[in-house]
Amino acid sequence: MRILQRRIIKRFIISLIVLFGISIIVFIFVHSQPGNPYINMINPNVAPEQTEAMLKDLGYYDPMPVKYIKWVSRAIKGDFGYSIQYKESVISVINKRIGNTLILSIVATFISILIAIPLGVLSAIKRNSVYDYIITILSFIGISIPSFFFGMLLIKWLAFDLRILPISGMKTPGENYEGVQAFLDTMKHMIMPTIVLALMNTASLMRYTRSSMIDNISKDFIQTARAKGLVERKAMIKHGFKNSLIPIITILCMQIPTIFSGALITETIFVWPGIGRLNYEAVLNRDYPLIMGILMIMAVIILLSNILADILYSLVDPRVRYGKE
Repeated sequence: MRILQRRIIKRFIISLIVLFGISIIVFIFVHSQPGNPYINMINPNVAPEQTEAMLKDLGYYDPMPVKYIKWVSRAIKGDFGYSIQYKESVISVINKRIGNTLILSIVATFISILIAIPLGVLSAIKRNSVYDYIITILSFIGISIPSFFFGMLLIKWLAFDLRILPISGMKTPGENYEGVQAFLDTMKHMIMPTIVLALMNTASLMRYTRSSMIDNISKDFIQTARAKGLVERKAMIKHGFKNSLIPIITILCMQIPTIFSGALITETIFVWPGIGRLNYEAVLNRDYPLIMGILMIMAVIILLSNILADILYSLVDPRVRYGKE
């Protein structure tokens, strides 16, 4: 247990250093853009002298290092400044949207795991069979179809042609549902964006599961299990699948930030009020504080995903847990 704790602390310290480097790079890139993003906050009827004074108060004319030091000193305390577009704190704007993206991400990940892992295992066990060919073709189709194209197809089929699902948004306009009705209404709006996000992950996870299983079922320990009289299916699941978990955990943890970044396109298509669409709006409106806040939160999610992968490695495989630091 102490070895695991040391691994987590070590990874956490490394993550903090990486996060510091990311903050510098992102800050420089965002604030090196031409133009004045604060000009829209100022009334055009205000005298030029007052405008200049307000820009100085905002720190617009400060050197880049000074701007960064001011920003990072606030960010450490959880203060990412105020949104230029929404006229409120960046954290409060993000808090209103990130929950909506989490709902989509969790459901989409759960669906992709339920579909991809069993099909990937089946494809490996039934290698070169009809099942394997069908699953392989479906996975290649899923990898090849762009999410925005698949999303538009779903809108055409399910919203326009069949008229069984709402086109966009999170709630039905003009309806003030409460309780169970409000929950069911949100679920109906979730179906299409969840399917699109799940498709992005299912195809790749299926391919990784198949490849990992094929690699393990040909190894000596599977042959030994068979020689001891263990039933074929039990040998595959108990030994083959267990030893295939490391690459599966890797791709699952990698997909956590991928879902958040992929949500940008999906949420824009379906007008879902999540963090992806918020990021899109922030870029369009050159809302620098909001862009910085979203990018830093995304960086934290990516780093936490890597730490989670390390913890799961240690729990699944004792060789990792007691391996050399």
